[in-house]
Amino acid sequence: MLLAGVFFALMNVSVKYIPHIPAIEIIVFRSIFSLIFSYLVLKKQKVNVFGNNKKWLIIRGVVGSIGLISFFYTLQNIPLASAVTIQYLSPIFTTLFGVFLLKEKVKPIQFLFFAISFGGVLVIQGVDARVDMFWATIGIISAIFSGLAYNVIRKLKNTEHPLVIIFYFPLVTLPFALIVSAFGWVNPVGWDWAILLFIGVCTQTAQYFLTIAYQNANVSKVASLTYIGIVYALIFGFFFFDETFGVLVYIGMGLVLIGILLNMRVKQVS
Repeated sequence: MLLAGVFFALMNVSVKYIPHIPAIEIIVFRSIFSLIFSYLVLKKQKVNVFGNNKKWLIIRGVVGSIGLISFFYTLQNIPLASAVTIQYLSPIFTTLFGVFLLKEKVKPIQFLFFAISFGGVLVIQGVDARVDMFWATIGIISAIFSGLAYNVIRKLKNTEHPLVIIFYFPLVTLPFALIVSAFGWVNPVGWDWAILLFIGVCTQTAQYFLTIAYQNANVSKVASLTYIGIVYALIFGFFFFDETFGVLVYIGMGLVLIGILLNMRVKQVS
Protein backbone atom coordinates (compact mmCIF):
# COMPACT_ATOMS: atom_id res chain seq x y z
CA MET A 1 0.00 0.00 0.00
CA LEU A 2 2.93 2.30 0.74
CA LEU A 3 4.29 1.57 -2.74
CA ALA A 4 0.87 2.31 -4.26
CA GLY A 5 0.87 5.64 -2.43
CA VAL A 6 4.29 6.52 -3.82
CA PHE A 7 3.25 5.79 -7.40
CA PHE A 8 -0.04 7.68 -7.05
CA ALA A 9 1.91 10.64 -5.65
CA LEU A 10 4.35 10.50 -8.58
CA MET A 11 1.36 10.44 -10.94
CA ASN A 12 -0.06 13.54 -9.25
CA VAL A 13 3.25 15.38 -9.54
CA SER A 14 3.55 14.43 -13.21
CA VAL A 15 0.06 15.75 -14.01
CA LYS A 16 0.97 19.04 -12.34
CA TYR A 17 4.23 19.22 -14.33
CA ILE A 18 2.39 19.59 -17.66
CA PRO A 19 -0.28 22.26 -16.98
CA HIS A 20 -0.22 23.26 -20.67
CA ILE A 21 -1.66 19.85 -21.60
CA PRO A 22 -5.44 19.82 -20.85
CA ALA A 23 -6.43 17.38 -18.11
CA ILE A 24 -8.87 15.62 -20.43
CA GLU A 25 -6.04 15.01 -22.90
CA ILE A 26 -3.86 13.51 -20.16
CA ILE A 27 -6.78 11.19 -19.44
CA VAL A 28 -6.71 10.08 -23.11
CA PHE A 29 -3.07 8.98 -22.95
CA ARG A 30 -3.50 7.42 -19.52
CA SER A 31 -6.56 5.49 -20.75
CA ILE A 32 -4.80 4.18 -23.86
CA PHE A 33 -1.93 2.83 -21.75
CA SER A 34 -4.25 1.25 -19.17
CA LEU A 35 -6.57 -0.22 -21.81
CA ILE A 36 -3.77 -1.94 -23.73
CA PHE A 37 -1.94 -3.18 -20.64
CA SER A 38 -5.08 -4.54 -18.93
CA TYR A 39 -6.29 -6.20 -22.15
CA LEU A 40 -2.98 -7.99 -22.73
CA VAL A 41 -2.78 -9.28 -19.15
CA LEU A 42 -6.41 -10.48 -19.17
CA LYS A 43 -5.90 -12.25 -22.49
CA LYS A 44 -2.76 -13.91 -21.17
CA GLN A 45 -4.70 -15.10 -18.10
CA LYS A 46 -7.56 -16.23 -20.39
CA VAL A 47 -10.12 -14.09 -18.56
CA ASN A 48 -13.18 -12.70 -20.38
CA VAL A 49 -12.23 -9.02 -20.76
CA PHE A 50 -15.86 -7.84 -20.87
CA GLY A 51 -16.77 -9.51 -17.58
CA ASN A 52 -20.15 -10.73 -16.36
CA ASN A 53 -22.11 -7.79 -14.93
CA LYS A 54 -21.74 -5.35 -17.82
CA LYS A 55 -24.31 -2.86 -16.47
CA TRP A 56 -22.41 -2.19 -13.26
CA LEU A 57 -19.04 -2.36 -15.00
CA ILE A 58 -20.16 0.44 -17.34
CA ILE A 59 -21.50 2.44 -14.39
CA ARG A 60 -18.14 1.99 -12.66
CA GLY A 61 -16.41 3.32 -15.77
CA VAL A 62 -18.68 6.38 -15.98
CA VAL A 63 -18.51 7.47 -12.33
CA GLY A 64 -14.79 6.68 -12.16
CA SER A 65 -14.15 8.79 -15.25
CA ILE A 66 -15.96 11.81 -13.83
CA GLY A 67 -14.06 11.45 -10.57
CA LEU A 68 -10.67 11.16 -12.26
CA ILE A 69 -11.21 13.98 -14.77
CA SER A 70 -12.33 16.43 -12.08
CA PHE A 71 -9.40 15.39 -9.85
CA PHE A 72 -6.87 16.01 -12.63
CA TYR A 73 -8.33 19.49 -13.19
CA THR A 74 -7.95 20.34 -9.50
CA LEU A 75 -4.37 19.03 -9.56
CA GLN A 76 -3.53 21.45 -12.33
CA ASN A 77 -5.19 24.49 -10.75
CA ILE A 78 -4.63 24.41 -6.97
CA PRO A 79 -1.71 23.36 -4.73
CA LEU A 80 -0.91 19.65 -4.80
CA ALA A 81 -1.53 18.94 -1.10
CA SER A 82 -4.84 20.87 -1.12
CA ALA A 83 -6.12 18.93 -4.15
CA VAL A 84 -5.17 15.61 -2.54
CA THR A 85 -6.70 16.58 0.82
CA ILE A 86 -10.06 17.56 -0.72
CA GLN A 87 -10.09 14.32 -2.71
CA TYR A 88 -9.68 12.46 0.58
CA LEU A 89 -13.30 13.31 1.34
CA SER A 90 -14.16 10.32 -0.87
CA PRO A 91 -14.39 7.85 2.07
CA ILE A 92 -17.22 9.97 3.49
CA PHE A 93 -19.19 9.64 0.27
CA THR A 94 -18.21 5.97 0.03
CA THR A 95 -19.83 5.43 3.41
CA LEU A 96 -22.95 7.47 2.62
CA PHE A 97 -23.54 5.84 -0.76
CA GLY A 98 -22.93 2.45 0.87
CA VAL A 99 -26.13 2.96 2.86
CA PHE A 100 -28.17 3.03 -0.36
CA LEU A 101 -26.20 0.81 -2.71
CA LEU A 102 -24.92 -1.85 -0.31
CA LYS A 103 -27.43 -1.50 2.56
CA GLU A 104 -24.65 -0.74 5.04
CA LYS A 105 -25.38 0.98 8.34
CA VAL A 106 -24.04 4.36 9.48
CA LYS A 107 -23.87 5.30 13.16
CA PRO A 108 -25.14 8.79 14.11
CA ILE A 109 -21.70 9.75 15.52
CA GLN A 110 -20.23 9.32 12.03
CA PHE A 111 -22.12 12.37 10.80
CA LEU A 112 -20.19 14.44 13.36
CA PHE A 113 -16.95 13.06 11.95
CA PHE A 114 -18.13 13.85 8.41
CA ALA A 115 -18.80 17.43 9.54
CA ILE A 116 -15.27 17.71 10.98
CA SER A 117 -13.78 16.71 7.61
CA PHE A 118 -16.01 19.10 5.65
CA GLY A 119 -15.07 21.83 8.12
CA GLY A 120 -11.42 21.16 7.27
CA VAL A 121 -12.11 21.70 3.57
CA LEU A 122 -13.92 24.96 4.36
CA VAL A 123 -10.91 26.11 6.38
CA ILE A 124 -8.57 25.34 3.48
CA GLN A 125 -10.85 27.08 0.99
CA GLY A 126 -11.35 30.08 3.26
CA VAL A 127 -7.74 30.83 4.22
CA ASP A 128 -5.81 29.77 1.10
CA ALA A 129 -6.39 32.28 -1.70
CA ARG A 130 -5.09 29.72 -4.20
CA VAL A 131 -8.15 27.52 -3.54
CA ASP A 132 -11.28 29.38 -4.65
CA MET A 133 -14.83 28.09 -4.29
CA PHE A 134 -14.98 26.87 -7.90
CA TRP A 135 -11.97 24.57 -7.63
CA ALA A 136 -12.95 23.45 -4.13
CA THR A 137 -16.33 22.43 -5.59
CA ILE A 138 -14.68 20.55 -8.47
CA GLY A 139 -12.52 18.75 -5.90
CA ILE A 140 -15.62 17.77 -3.89
CA ILE A 141 -17.30 16.52 -7.08
CA SER A 142 -14.21 14.35 -7.65
CA ALA A 143 -14.58 12.93 -4.14
CA ILE A 144 -18.31 12.29 -4.64
CA PHE A 145 -17.84 10.29 -7.82
CA SER A 146 -14.83 8.46 -6.39
CA GLY A 147 -17.06 7.41 -3.51
CA LEU A 148 -19.61 6.11 -5.99
CA ALA A 149 -16.89 4.25 -7.90
CA TYR A 150 -15.60 2.52 -4.74
CA ASN A 151 -19.13 1.32 -3.93
CA VAL A 152 -19.56 -0.11 -7.42
CA ILE A 153 -16.19 -1.86 -7.11
CA ARG A 154 -17.35 -3.41 -3.83
CA LYS A 155 -20.59 -4.46 -5.53
CA LEU A 156 -18.59 -6.21 -8.25
CA LYS A 157 -15.92 -7.80 -6.08
CA ASN A 158 -17.54 -11.24 -6.02
CA THR A 159 -18.36 -11.46 -9.73
CA GLU A 160 -15.48 -9.77 -11.57
CA HIS A 161 -11.72 -10.16 -11.92
CA PRO A 162 -9.98 -7.02 -10.54
CA LEU A 163 -8.35 -6.30 -13.90
CA VAL A 164 -11.74 -6.49 -15.65
CA ILE A 165 -12.93 -3.69 -13.36
CA ILE A 166 -9.77 -1.72 -14.16
CA PHE A 167 -10.22 -2.47 -17.89
CA TYR A 168 -13.71 -0.92 -18.00
CA PHE A 169 -12.38 2.35 -16.60
CA PRO A 170 -10.41 3.31 -19.75
CA LEU A 171 -12.86 1.44 -22.00
CA VAL A 172 -15.65 3.84 -20.99
CA THR A 173 -13.45 6.90 -20.47
CA LEU A 174 -11.51 6.88 -23.73
CA PRO A 175 -14.33 7.59 -26.26
CA PHE A 176 -15.66 10.48 -24.16
CA ALA A 177 -12.19 11.89 -23.49
CA LEU A 178 -11.25 11.71 -27.19
CA ILE A 179 -14.35 13.65 -28.25
CA VAL A 180 -13.92 16.37 -25.63
CA SER A 181 -10.16 16.74 -26.09
CA ALA A 182 -10.56 17.08 -29.87
CA PHE A 183 -12.02 20.58 -29.34
CA GLY A 184 -8.92 21.83 -27.56
CA TRP A 185 -6.15 19.43 -28.48
CA VAL A 186 -2.60 20.48 -27.60
CA ASN A 187 0.16 18.54 -29.31
CA PRO A 188 2.66 17.18 -26.75
CA VAL A 189 6.27 18.12 -27.52
CA GLY A 190 9.64 16.95 -26.24
CA TRP A 191 9.53 15.77 -22.65
CA ASP A 192 5.72 15.90 -22.62
CA TRP A 193 5.68 12.46 -24.22
CA ALA A 194 7.94 10.98 -21.52
CA ILE A 195 5.83 12.52 -18.74
CA LEU A 196 2.60 11.20 -20.30
CA LEU A 197 4.10 7.71 -20.54
CA PHE A 198 5.31 8.00 -16.95
CA ILE A 199 1.77 8.92 -15.81
CA GLY A 200 0.45 5.76 -17.47
CA VAL A 201 3.12 3.57 -15.89
CA CYS A 202 2.64 5.10 -12.44
CA THR A 203 -1.15 4.75 -12.57
CA GLN A 204 -1.10 1.12 -13.65
CA THR A 205 1.63 0.22 -11.15
CA ALA A 206 -0.20 1.98 -8.32
CA GLN A 207 -3.45 0.20 -9.13
CA TYR A 208 -1.61 -3.14 -9.20
CA PHE A 209 -0.07 -2.64 -5.75
CA LEU A 210 -3.40 -1.30 -4.46
CA THR A 211 -5.22 -4.44 -5.65
CA ILE A 212 -2.57 -6.75 -4.16
CA ALA A 213 -2.79 -4.92 -0.82
CA TYR A 214 -6.59 -5.15 -0.61
CA GLN A 215 -6.55 -8.81 -1.59
CA ASN A 216 -3.98 -9.89 0.98
CA ALA A 217 -4.38 -7.72 4.10
CA ASN A 218 -6.98 -6.40 6.54
CA VAL A 219 -9.04 -3.83 4.63
CA SER A 220 -9.28 -1.28 7.43
CA LYS A 221 -5.54 -1.33 8.11
CA VAL A 222 -4.70 -1.07 4.43
CA ALA A 223 -7.17 1.78 3.90
CA SER A 224 -5.63 3.79 6.74
CA LEU A 225 -2.28 3.74 4.93
CA THR A 226 -3.92 5.62 2.04
CA TYR A 227 -3.70 8.83 4.02
CA ILE A 228 0.08 8.88 4.02
CA GLY A 229 -0.51 10.30 0.53
CA ILE A 230 -1.03 13.72 2.13
CA VAL A 231 2.55 13.52 3.47
CA TYR A 232 3.84 12.66 -0.02
CA ALA A 233 1.84 15.58 -1.46
CA LEU A 234 3.23 18.05 1.07
CA ILE A 235 6.83 16.90 0.47
CA PHE A 236 6.58 16.77 -3.33
CA GLY A 237 4.66 20.03 -3.47
CA PHE A 238 7.37 21.78 -1.46
CA PHE A 239 10.36 20.41 -3.38
CA PHE A 240 8.95 20.39 -6.92
CA PHE A 241 6.59 23.38 -6.91
CA ASP A 242 7.77 25.54 -3.96
CA GLU A 243 4.34 25.18 -2.36
CA THR A 244 4.09 26.34 1.23
CA PHE A 245 1.09 26.75 3.52
CA GLY A 246 0.04 28.82 6.51
CA VAL A 247 -0.73 27.28 9.90
CA LEU A 248 -4.51 27.43 9.30
CA VAL A 249 -4.21 25.41 6.08
CA TYR A 250 -2.33 22.68 7.95
CA ILE A 251 -5.09 22.76 10.59
CA GLY A 252 -7.68 22.34 7.80
CA MET A 253 -5.81 19.37 6.38
CA GLY A 254 -5.58 17.90 9.87
CA LEU A 255 -9.34 18.24 10.38
CA VAL A 256 -10.02 16.39 7.12
CA LEU A 257 -7.77 13.50 8.14
CA ILE A 258 -9.03 13.39 11.75
CA GLY A 259 -12.66 13.20 10.59
CA ILE A 260 -11.88 10.39 8.15
CA LEU A 261 -9.75 8.38 10.59
CA LEU A 262 -12.34 8.70 13.38
CA ASN A 263 -15.00 7.50 10.93
CA MET A 264 -12.86 4.49 10.00
CA ARG A 265 -12.40 3.66 13.70
CA VAL A 266 -16.17 3.64 14.23
CA LYS A 267 -16.62 1.23 11.31
CA GLN A 268 -13.96 -1.09 12.74
CA VAL A 269 -15.69 -1.47 16.10
CA SER A 270 -19.29 -1.45 14.79
